[in-house]
Amino acid sequence: MTVAADQPLLAVENLCVGFATDDGLVSAVDGVSFSVAEGRTLGLVGESGSGKSVTSLTTMGLLRSARARVSGSVRFAGRELLALDERERRTLRGSEMAMIFQDPLSALHPFYRVGWQIVEAMRAHREISSSAARAHAIELLGLVGIPDPGRRIDAYPHELSGGQRQRAMIAMALVNEPRLLIADEPTTALDVTVQAQILELLRRLQRELGMAMLFITHDLDVVAEMAHDVAVMYAGRIVEQAPTDVLFADPQHPYTGGLLSSIPRLDTPRGDALAPIAGRAPNLASPPGGCRFHPRCPHAQPEHALVEPVLEPLSDEPRHRVACLLAPDVRRRIAAQAHPRALAAPRQARDAEPALLEVRDLVKEYPGRGGLLRRRAPHRAVDGVSFTVARGETLGLVGETGCGKTTVARMIAGLLAPTSGEVRFEGVDVAACRGRRLKALRRELQVVFQDPQGSLNDRKTVGAIVAEPFVIHGLLPERRARRRRVAELIEHVGLDPSLLGRRPADLSGGQRQRVGIARALALEPKLIIADEPVSALDVSVQAQILNLLRDLQRDLGLTLVFISHDLAVVRHMSDRVVVMQAGKAVEIADADELYANPAHAYTRSLLASVPGAPRHAGTEVTDAVDR
Repeated sequence: MTVAADQPLLAVENLCVGFATDDGLVSAVDGVSFSVAEGRTLGLVGESGSGKSVTSLTTMGLLRSARARVSGSVRFAGRELLALDERERRTLRGSEMAMIFQDPLSALHPFYRVGWQIVEAMRAHREISSSAARAHAIELLGLVGIPDPGRRIDAYPHELSGGQRQRAMIAMALVNEPRLLIADEPTTALDVTVQAQILELLRRLQRELGMAMLFITHDLDVVAEMAHDVAVMYAGRIVEQAPTDVLFADPQHPYTGGLLSSIPRLDTPRGDALAPIAGRAPNLASPPGGCRFHPRCPHAQPEHALVEPVLEPLSDEPRHRVACLLAPDVRRRIAAQAHPRALAAPRQARDAEPALLEVRDLVKEYPGRGGLLRRRAPHRAVDGVSFTVARGETLGLVGETGCGKTTVARMIAGLLAPTSGEVRFEGVDVAACRGRRLKALRRELQVVFQDPQGSLNDRKTVGAIVAEPFVIHGLLPERRARRRRVAELIEHVGLDPSLLGRRPADLSGGQRQRVGIARALALEPKLIIADEPVSALDVSVQAQILNLLRDLQRDLGLTLVFISHDLAVVRHMSDRVVVMQAGKAVEIADADELYANPAHAYTRSLLASVPGAPRHAGTEVTDAVDR
């Protein structure tokens, strides 16, 4: 299929997607229109539940719900996709169109090896031998940054880390060099150096193949680096659309300005709190009248609840369209005044206090694989790591996927026994705790896991999941009081209490992550180990959660071990930072000092990989997209 020079490769017009539920029709996508030309990238941003993923799934023809009501037009190379039957759609998917899904654990089949799945995607659309397809699959796994691809090609999905699964799925999407790539949060689970490699790979393929991309993400720094144009979605509608440089320089919608103000940056003062958007996204089963953003907009007027704004171009910049009832001069003044607010109280020095957590010469080894006569040497995942964490302190733990961060976290939590070394919490050896002592320890030490899909029981409702810690520890036995406390926790993490009766499978990835955070906060523990706690969250909710953790730290003396691949978030949250590489702690320093003057070459390379980061001596950063 060829496209006329003046026609976009993908054109979506007045797309509406609704779902029939017990609460009525939920309008997940309501009149969305956009286009993507060959060789161009459109960034689609917005909070969880704004309709981004539903838009992408409908475009790919992957919306399987029998309750879905779809109308409008989706044209690919002039061909109406909504009119195709399943056989015709399957022919296009994987060859002409491909998608990188947000959750690799559910997108990869657990019963088949990763390499088999990549080879299958290749041979379904191309005449190629098994050996040639396997060789190409190994090459692709290496290109997306998976170490030892010749061995990992035969791994099952559960044998790979979250970041490695994401990279394998990216390789599968790129295997047939599609003309249109829809990337739904493609780098969320990746550390910054691999993220930089993947983004550069996507840019290179786009240049070489003329590939169009629809790039869905909550990371606005990545959007600024990758996208030529940006569409901002809120409550199922596009509220602002513009070329990327125009939108970032002059945001016109209060919601866009709120998203930009919510981002932690490497160049902002570490003592400042973030400025999240007040309130939460509306229930789309009964959306507010008029402007859907007016209940959260501090500048809304009474008439904004009655009049529905239309997405229309600005008089001085026709490529910049906005759906807002505020006057242009008011919108510009609001955007110019948006900035992070100061914390109510500065952090106090804690050097004189005894350490709450002590990690001494921690080692974790796994048996080597192989036969009886050729057994490999043990793999040392953690190799002699030592650090302390004072009461009320936040210790950041950073490093690439596979460096041992999560293994350290699991040993601290008592979920994994160390090979040698020790972890002491308030002077107690964690590995030696059993029975009642371990149960008492669990109340004081909680974990927010990286993968909410795997850490939440899908057979229980959200309310039962968050209430479970109270039941286990015999707290709040009166049901009404327990339900009230659960509702408070859910609201704390930016969710509507109406979700309490739903199950994790009914929620978005970001919503599931917030449920996991609410469960960890329930018992008001002394120490929280947060393993990528905000990686799946959109920036406004991320700001709410980070501010909440900081407030709890100030009010309750909460201590945090904060693991993340987002170096700006780690800097914002941490007093000190441990940088890990290949199982070792290669640098430990005060956060301000480490980010201003990184001593280790590996630390400098990590910082240089952050989108928009300043360049340190001896490192390189990738070039921004050519607009």
